[in-house]
Parts: sequence; C-alpha cells; structure tokens
Amino acid sequence: MQMLVHYSIDDYARFKSAFDADAEDRSNNSMSLLQLWREGGDSVWALFQVHDAKKARAYLDGAAGVFNSQAGVSATRAHMLETA
Repeated sequence: MQMLVHYSIDDYARFKSAFDADAEDRSNNSMSLLQLWREGGDSVWALFQVHDAKKARAYLDGAAGVFNSQAGVSATRAHMLETA
C-alpha cells in the first residue's frame, strides 16, 4: 500500500529541514519515503510505502502534529492508495 500526502507549507527550507529530521519517526510508524516533490512555493507532495496502514494513520492523526508545527505546515491531505 502507498500513501500520497500533500503538505501546504509557508517555507520550503524550514519544511525540508523538519521533514528530514522526522525520517526516523515516520519509519517507526510504517512509512518509507519513495518520492518527494515540490509544487510552486507553497506545496509539497510525498509518496510513502506503507507497511501498516493503521499505524501510519495513527501517526498522521497524532504525532505528526508536532512535525507539522515545526515544519510550518498549515494543512495536510493524505490518500491511501493501492495498485489497481
């Protein structure tokens, strides 16, 4: 299973620094980064491989709030995807 996450941000350098620092927490919550894209100056998309959807969802609903505040994230949208 994969998850596509859209982050609305205010500063890419701030976001990227916090995102890199958060890699271990994401890994511990079943999320492995496959690709990261920038869209303009205020959007970032991340594609993750997810090994345990329940654990990844719990992370996004809880601990990721700390990351979001450190990274300057104003909104997120996560989409769980399966190969059709």
